[in-house]
Amino acid sequence: MSPADIDWEALRVAAVAAMERAYCPYSRFPVGVAGITTDGRTYAGCNVENAAYGVALCAECGLVSALHMGGGGTFAAVYCVGADGQALMPCGRCRQLLWENGGADCLLMTPEGVLTMRDVLPQAFGPEELERLAGR
Repeated sequence: MSPADIDWEALRVAAVAAMERAYCPYSRFPVGVAGITTDGRTYAGCNVENAAYGVALCAECGLVSALHMGGGGTFAAVYCVGADGQALMPCGRCRQLLWENGGADCLLMTPEGVLTMRDVLPQAFGPEELERLAGR
């Protein structure tokens, strides 16, 4: 898919709606994310914190869980927002989640505009490398 094929405003609106449901009593930093699959399904997620700060769940964790609960697939595009409703760059762990569930060509709205996951996570390590290194 090309960036022109994506309804970025609809993804942003879905991400904002998810962000408004975030559970973040400790950081007070709500995050929402929405993604559309290559077959047109839209999923969303929000961050969920707990008192053991290090095991909080990023919004992208919820997004990927929703994808798999909904039957799986591959993300074509993803939009992550903060409290101001503007594009927010996913953290490193979440970039890996998006790579593995969207691939190198998955489009990501960033504060600098639309980038592919290949641009966001160059030289990524993923399932293909595990297969290759295992000699399969």
